Amino acid sequence: MGRRKGRAVSGWLIVDKPAGVTSTTVVSKVRRAFDAAKAGHAGTLDPAATGVLAVALGEATKTVPYITDALKCYRFRVTLGAATTTDDAEGEVVATSDSRPSDPEIETALAAFRGQIEQVPPQFSAVKVEGERAYDLAREGERLELAARPLWVERLEILGRPDADHVDLEMVCGKGGYVRAIARDLGQALGCLGHVDWLRREWSGPFAAEAGLGLAELEDLSGDPALDARLLPLEVALEDLPELRCTPEGAARLRHGNPGQVLGTADYGAEAWASFEGRAVAVGRYRGGELHPARVFAP
Repeated sequence: MGRRKGRAVSGWLIVDKPAGVTSTTVVSKVRRAFDAAKAGHAGTLDPAATGVLAVALGEATKTVPYITDALKCYRFRVTLGAATTTDDAEGEVVATSDSRPSDPEIETALAAFRGQIEQVPPQFSAVKVEGERAYDLAREGERLELAARPLWVERLEILGRPDADHVDLEMVCGKGGYVRAIARDLGQALGCLGHVDWLRREWSGPFAAEAGLGLAELEDLSGDPALDARLLPLEVALEDLPELRCTPEGAARLRHGNPGQVLGTADYGAEAWASFEGRAVAVGRYRGGELHPARVFAP
């Protein structure tokens, strides 16, 4: 028999990611700390960014799309008067401006960035171009024509103005938002140029940074049974979907990938999840007393 590759541990761990590490590195550290067989994350943070990185273990990886699609809150500082190659402070300055907008001018410009907008990703982003990552092509000096993508911006407000060269903002947005693109485009709209100085994700769906585990604490608890107690159940990711309860027979059928009887109601054809004895059994579509499963969770 081959060596077992990790524990079958499931749940969500909220990490308060520090600056200077990639999201992939954080996931690897979490996986090792739990000796978990499977791990993934819901929404990449740039290496320089801090805040919520929600890491899914085991069966919770099947619920990642529900966190990825959820609203997220970012706080960030825009440096006015300079554009950079990466649209943040990590890049080289490529253009400058002596112009500095007033607070009312910034407030007026922000209106165009609320609601349903179109956003062109930064040159240094994980967007794929003919099978390659944009940041890899950008590092080689290639100038890319990236297509605009839709983004829902629920809220975008001024938090403060430390000085004439900076403005602090808070944004709540949907899936696929690039804060660096907001800073870049706002600077262009104001005629003064701009880039992100610092960025923090305050919350993502049901997960908040203030409840997150730091990497030092994670490493201190590595291999300790107390670490398992920090896991949140996978069901947390499903809270925006209707919950339907299974009969024992329905649960058995769903676990085999077949439509199963559920108790409760949802709109016909709506996405919902089924539970049995308090645990998620499956996610799927509700059709007249049955759930037709799309994802099934191991008991």
